[in-house]
Amino acid sequence: MMRSGRSKVQTARGLLVTMAVACLAGSSLAQSPEAKPAAASPTGMNESVAAVVNDEIISTFDLSQRMRLMIATSGVQPTAENLQQFQREALVGLVDERIQLHELRRVAKEQKIDLIISDEEVTQEVSDMARQNNLSANQFTDQLASQGIGPDTLRQQIRAQVSWQRWIRGRYGSRLRIGEDQIKAQMQHIAASATKAQFQISEVFLDANRVGGMDVAVNGANQLVAQLQQGAPFAAVARQFSGSASAASGGEVGWISQGEMPAEVDTALEQMRPGQLSKPIAVHDGVYIVFLRDKRSGANASIVHIKQAAVALPQTAPQAVLDAARTQLMALRGQITGCDDLETKAATVPGVIAGDLGEAEIKDLAPDFRAVAERLQPGQISEPIRTIAGLHILAICQKSSAGEQAASHDQIESRLYGQQLSMISRRYMRDLRNSATVETR
Repeated sequence: MMRSGRSKVQTARGLLVTMAVACLAGSSLAQSPEAKPAAASPTGMNESVAAVVNDEIISTFDLSQRMRLMIATSGVQPTAENLQQFQREALVGLVDERIQLHELRRVAKEQKIDLIISDEEVTQEVSDMARQNNLSANQFTDQLASQGIGPDTLRQQIRAQVSWQRWIRGRYGSRLRIGEDQIKAQMQHIAASATKAQFQISEVFLDANRVGGMDVAVNGANQLVAQLQQGAPFAAVARQFSGSASAASGGEVGWISQGEMPAEVDTALEQMRPGQLSKPIAVHDGVYIVFLRDKRSGANASIVHIKQAAVALPQTAPQAVLDAARTQLMALRGQITGCDDLETKAATVPGVIAGDLGEAEIKDLAPDFRAVAERLQPGQISEPIRTIAGLHILAICQKSSAGEQAASHDQIESRLYGQQLSMISRRYMRDLRNSATVETR
């Protein structure tokens, strides 16, 4: 049951505005060696109630600390426009964590088992996070403290998240079975889609049910896109804001083909280029932000990797000059064993320029190059080819079909397992939220 308290509303709002300004100031503290974090007291005249979850209070101090933590770890710069999003996401996260811990304590009491991780395990998790950032545990916590973030803020978040993840995996993971029929069906779908383009993506998904409706999700996605365009790290944003299972890995999804994502996302991906960030993509239950890391053609496409050595010649070059260049390149061709030594050997011949042309679809090559790529095998070297730019010899480094990198049986099984476990967790949380008593003020 959700209730919205009316008492203390103006007081709480005034305090949150003050804390928002403090967050803005705090975000730059790490850049000033002389700046000292403001003393934060868990109690005091400036603290009020932000929410009550099953009779447990979330204070405005708790909320301000979580906002600071999100700002520090997401890479998103706080602005007057996105502070409400930070506040909303911080409050939703705190409410969900309280609900999760209440459920874990209830089950632990009934079953007489320990479900909440120990202080030692939390400390180890903090150390692991510090190591990932190339810091010691003390350096990591000192860096957070320099931005006004108390050590208990991060520890409380870790305790709730890790305990809940272990409980979900322990309760449902051992019983969750991905059948061979499911894997086979997915492999058949991938095979059927193999002639189509494949995409390597990372995602942020804002769950409309979690953040307070589709309008809120769309507005939040627009603000996140603006921050990502200004340089906020995608992985950090995904970890803090995304509601999908990929959030734990920084939003990384891997290679997908058409049909594995909602149709709206497929449509957007078809129009994107590698390295491009999408606009917010609304689907029936939320909003996606997608970063296209790479793209490859379907299985029917032949990919070739080519290196070349060339002599630049204008189209008007006399026949004698052309013949001399041809003789020069033929002599070089006889010395080259393949792609490995082409550039080294070419560097010893005056007037010859060598380079790696990279990978390309054979059908996209210029006609003269395409004919060579179709005819020769890896390791073979062409005779000199005349183009409008000059005279070239090509070395075929590698040829492959674009569909050869399809996901394996185990990769498909792991992906399906993660998707189903995430769906179970979301449904579980939806039911817990519906039965909880939550009052926001």
